Amino acid sequence: MTRSVLHNLLTILISLVWLINGLYAKLLEFVPRHQEIVAKILGNEISFAAVKVIGVLEICMFLWVISKRYSRFAAVTQIVIVLTMNLLEFFLTPELLLFGRFNILIALVFVSVVYVNEFIIKPKAA
Repeated sequence: MTRSVLHNLLTILISLVWLINGLYAKLLEFVPRHQEIVAKILGNEISFAAVKVIGVLEICMFLWVISKRYSRFAAVTQIVIVLTMNLLEFFLTPELLLFGRFNILIALVFVSVVYVNEFIIKPKAA
């Protein structure tokens, strides 16, 4: 498999993480735990609207990643967002996470894939 093919495949997989989390988990409400987490951090009053906004923003991230526009900035943005979100959850809502505090390991794997895909695997422009 060439670097270009691997980069394209990983880009699609990374973008699908954002689409699935935004659409399936948040907008379509198939993962109610997300609203519980937001409610505990931001309060019940705004948790429903906040989860919907987050879902829309995650779908926007899907579109940004899949477009490959400003891909380095997109990669850094993803890394910052995922680490920030997971650190907040690690300290504020570990009991609501699917794998408790071990969720941070999944986040580290994901941001590592984002980093490697953009800054190591991505073929250099000719």
